[in-house]
Amino acid sequence: MAVQVYGCNHIVIEVTDAKKAVKFYSDVFGLKMLKGGEGAAWCKLGEHQFMAIFEVETLQADRVKHFGLMVRDAHQVKEVRSKLIARYKLKPASNLRCDFRDPWGNRFQVGDLSDESLVWLLPYQEVQKAGITFIKPSRKGTA
Repeated sequence: MAVQVYGCNHIVIEVTDAKKAVKFYSDVFGLKMLKGGEGAAWCKLGEHQFMAIFEVETLQADRVKHFGLMVRDAHQVKEVRSKLIARYKLKPASNLRCDFRDPWGNRFQVGDLSDESLVWLLPYQEVQKAGITFIKPSRKGTA
């Protein structure tokens, strides 16, 4: 039988101050903290995933490693981008609309549901709760 991957369970980031990292990600994305597990802190990402925050003494710079977070719509992407620039004085890492490095150098990109195919998102409860549905295009002039 072939292996079937259903998604990503978790991501891990390294920081020098886990408490400050929790505050940062809670403030910017409204992430809820979970209890237990490996690492200094766990943040819930949607219904099925989490981010583990590991505290280390020395950060090692990465070149292209990054992770992506999905928010509901372009308005929320703009809200995150504005907060990162105004409150945290962060500069975009590229010319993408919401691509940043957190205060510890972890690169993340923020997209919204319109950036992805909704087909793979539909099974997730948070998408169903958001009321997202497919609308069939009208076929004017056909019988």
